[in-house]
Amino acid sequence: MNQVPNTPAIVADESILDANISAMAAFAADRNLTLRPHAKTHKIAAIGQKQLAAGSPGLSVATLSEAQYFFDHGMTDLFIPYPVWAPNDDAETLTTLATDGVLAVGTDSVAAVHQLADVTRQHPGVEIMIEVNSGHNRSGVFPDQVVPIAAAIRDRNMVLRGVFTFPGHSNAPGEHTNAAEDEARTLKAAERYLHEAGFGVPVLSGGSSPSVLATVADGATEIRPGVYIFGDATQYELGRIDIDEIALTVVTTVVSRQEAHQDAPARVIVDAGSKILAADRASWATGYGRVLGHLNARITALSEHHGTIIWDSDDLPELGTRLQVIPHHVCVAVNLVDEVYVCDGENIIDTWRVGARGMNS
Repeated sequence: MNQVPNTPAIVADESILDANISAMAAFAADRNLTLRPHAKTHKIAAIGQKQLAAGSPGLSVATLSEAQYFFDHGMTDLFIPYPVWAPNDDAETLTTLATDGVLAVGTDSVAAVHQLADVTRQHPGVEIMIEVNSGHNRSGVFPDQVVPIAAAIRDRNMVLRGVFTFPGHSNAPGEHTNAAEDEARTLKAAERYLHEAGFGVPVLSGGSSPSVLATVADGATEIRPGVYIFGDATQYELGRIDIDEIALTVVTTVVSRQEAHQDAPARVIVDAGSKILAADRASWATGYGRVLGHLNARITALSEHHGTIIWDSDDLPELGTRLQVIPHHVCVAVNLVDEVYVCDGENIIDTWRVGARGMNS
């Protein structure tokens, strides 16, 4: 990675990324699932276009500003899978995206439905998905609580597209299959309650990267994985991906090397800290990332601009050596940079702007 002009820098291998996109598209097609990838992972128009070219009808996005960014770059079928509380300032954006494209937003309350209807003046093009809680215990109602929300959607002359869930508890060792089963059971229960009350439920949406390959037949009709395009240390340590599926690394330089001495282990210090690797890590993780080619090394500490790596042998890399670090949580890491270098193996072939970086509202 000596072609990268300065470190630290994020590099994505386009051949691996393309293979990951193709593999997930094939998985969805084989199981008759709609693949609506979550673009919050990459925030890059060029990657979103690749995902649509592989067969996805549209994207999932984290915020309305992300939706606007991808809409402006030609991706006009968008879903915000979170409870949206729409202020008056969002009225024009919501109605434009729904008029000139296809827009669905999430909700988990009657009050939010009325707020959205008031702000958009009951714009018939804004479709609504009800979020249900399948075990992650973040947002979302339980299946027996969906009917009043659906009734509010009908009373305000808006469109109910379906129900969705986020099986986030799959981001724990050994939980991907259980989370996928919870997802299917919850979505189908919500569908039954709505059908009994006379509501159609065209879409059952689920599927995050850790659990998506365990999606239960006759459960979700749509999946929304995001991390699968890049991979990260979380998914590797969970056993959800192989090392050759990791497309994104942080290229960093060894700026200090310390041999083992007394009780202090051998370690190297690199110029990648929390401002590019991100300090986000699960409690069960072995560190803040993994080192490509030295998977037994451990990133034990991050300051703002430096990372401490407990090395896996007494043969320490020389000062100035460039290493490739696999971030623990790739979505956060990408949001910390303005651009991503694109490589094909060792050669840098392009640069992609992280166009939706910082679009957090």
